[in-house]
Amino acid sequence: MYNFFVEPNAKQGELYFITGADFNHIKNVLRMRKGDNLLVSCEGKSDLCVIEDLNSDAVSVRVVEESYRLNELPIKIFLFQGLPKSDKMELIIQKCVELGVYAIAPIEMARCIVKLEGNKKESRRERWQSIAESAAKQSKRNAVPEVLPIMTFKESLELANKLDVFMIPYESKEGMAATKAALERIKSGSTVGIMIGPEGGFEEKEVEEAVSAGGVSVSLGKRILRTETAAMTAVSMCMLHTEMNVEETV
Repeated sequence: MYNFFVEPNAKQGELYFITGADFNHIKNVLRMRKGDNLLVSCEGKSDLCVIEDLNSDAVSVRVVEESYRLNELPIKIFLFQGLPKSDKMELIIQKCVELGVYAIAPIEMARCIVKLEGNKKESRRERWQSIAESAAKQSKRNAVPEVLPIMTFKESLELANKLDVFMIPYESKEGMAATKAALERIKSGSTVGIMIGPEGGFEEKEVEEAVSAGGVSVSLGKRILRTETAAMTAVSMCMLHTEMNVEETV
């Protein structure tokens, strides 16, 4: 079933009005018709809807069942990703959104190969946000994760310091005891930060500063992972732990 995201002002009574690019996609690409079902996601919930009418500039859909599917994790995972090459960042965003990440913060770190200046930062962020939305649609998310503006390392630590759990997967960390202990701290409603280094990895000083800001250095296993693999592994680890062990509170 197809899933579309709308703003709150798109709803009038029991009807949603879908316009713009999504309207074109529904009418001219998917060739959906009156009576077809779809999901409409708005403000963190997805309603089961049926198409009432398609006119020249909007699709009107009627709500059949509210909160039909709630797929969000009962925690909020913030991925702090050291800027990798463009194609790798796109892959990281796509897969981590599918896995349930809440927000992604691209970080400028000492060993980043990529250097973005001026308007390129915002144009790249807009591209990444579009990828996040597409991945959220495909994976039937109830909300689109936000790709935050590119941050300095210092700015990222200021945000991470406010979270309940902050993990720094680091290749020099041995043993899984710290990883297990960090996961066990995750409860329903927790905010969880994961910081991943770029292609060149962390500088030792960066890890020390992250630990001083409240983070805990953890291991993802004995093997050395590429930055994109590390990001997906760490988010998967938190997602699976949460799905298996953390009960959602109403």
